[in-house]
Amino acid sequence: MASTMLRSGIQGVLRRGGRTPQAHPKRNFSSSAHNDEYETAKWEKITYLGIATCTVLAFYCLSKGHHHSEPPPAYPYLRIRNKEFPWGMLCIT
Repeated sequence: MASTMLRSGIQGVLRRGGRTPQAHPKRNFSSSAHNDEYETAKWEKITYLGIATCTVLAFYCLSKGHHHSEPPPAYPYLRIRNKEFPWGMLCIT
């Protein structure tokens, strides 16, 4: 464990090339041509619009009734119970 920490520390020094680490390095996004605050605000608005759209669609879909089909015929060979359950007999119709 100690050797792993020592090795990672040495690799970090070699990667920096002997430079001292900055106090607060500036984080560069993948595209620096855009204004980051503008992009953040844009995606926040898109997220809220998506949440509102999904909510409206859910209310619309759930408010509609659904089709009730006829029950299947009671075939005598379905759900045959010849032995009781270990927890007792259930009334299954």
